[in-house]
Amino acid sequence: MPKNIWLLIIGTAISITAASFVWPLNAIYMHDELGKSLTFAGMILMFIQAFGVIGNLIGGVLFDKLGGFKTIMSGATITMVAACLLAIFNTIVPYAILLMIIGLGSGIIMPAVYAMASSVWPEGGRRAFNSIYVAQNFGVALGSSIGGFIAAFSFSYIFIANALLFIVFFSFAFITYKSMSGASDPQAYTSVFEQKRTIKDKTAFRALLLLSGGFLICWIGYVQWQSTIAPYTQELGISLSKYSLLWTINGALIVLGQPLLKLITTRIQDPKKQIYLGNTIFIISFIVLLFADSFSVFALAMIILTIGEMLVWPAVPTLANNLAPKGRIGFYQGIINSVGTAGRMIGPVLGGIIVDNYAIHFLFYFLLFLYLIPYITTFIYDRRVVDKYEEKQGTEV
Repeated sequence: MPKNIWLLIIGTAISITAASFVWPLNAIYMHDELGKSLTFAGMILMFIQAFGVIGNLIGGVLFDKLGGFKTIMSGATITMVAACLLAIFNTIVPYAILLMIIGLGSGIIMPAVYAMASSVWPEGGRRAFNSIYVAQNFGVALGSSIGGFIAAFSFSYIFIANALLFIVFFSFAFITYKSMSGASDPQAYTSVFEQKRTIKDKTAFRALLLLSGGFLICWIGYVQWQSTIAPYTQELGISLSKYSLLWTINGALIVLGQPLLKLITTRIQDPKKQIYLGNTIFIISFIVLLFADSFSVFALAMIILTIGEMLVWPAVPTLANNLAPKGRIGFYQGIINSVGTAGRMIGPVLGGIIVDNYAIHFLFYFLLFLYLIPYITTFIYDRRVVDKYEEKQGTEV
């Protein structure tokens, strides 16, 4: 890979490592340290994701207007300042506000990083984006494992380490990314604002919405690991360091499990079948959670969940790409990304309400029922698209 791609990989890993010091422990900190309900914690997590969506859209617009370097530096400045303030002010009100601001800054950064990866290595194709994705998961694995270890001593140290790493990222980006700032490739990233003008193919768009419905369900279940399941592990006496190790397992398996993924996708090349298999694996992971009472069982459930994630998360954007009419690929990918974020917004609130009013096992049963929906949406989403295509072919003949 080109040198500039490696620089983007390193910067992404630093940034995500910094963020991963805090985000896996958000629910635990608000629930156990600040004494807030899981419903309240879920609402704060929802607002953080909402600010991330806003940042994503702003980042796309800024990239189109200012280029990658200025966009990344804008986001890096916001995250660095907010993280430094968080190290000093971390009672509930400043904690919630500053995390939202960090979410905004991080949201601005990532579209520009992906766009720059495509611009500096256009011949890399999907490899350019995949390298950033792997760097993100490496950051998650490293940050969550170190963060849990530090939090076992004091949460105050977490906030300090978070601020220091964001300062490192700001400095690294300022020194190395300026030379990469050039004319943007409009095919690499086009903002949703500019694409949301017309929907040329309503049939394809309806199919996209159906596909998105199943994707939303998958994310609502997945995000429980970051919200309701986190405090549940504490109730069972599992330490913070061990809980964070679960996310280390997740990130490490994504990075090191690529040969396994390639073996599966070579045999099952149809993305629809990959979703069926991945969704089934999600269900198995939550069945395992019903009986989880020790770290080893939670680790097993996480391993199973991660295999499902590796199958579903890439397959859905692939199908969206196949649906997209000419010139609408970016818009369709924007919809899918927004749906994923919506799942991360809704999931913590929904899970918190259920656990606060019932019990964690009721939530698991509820999710097992919800996970039946992606089978249906994946099966029927493209029916009209196929019929329309066959009708068109018949007319042409």
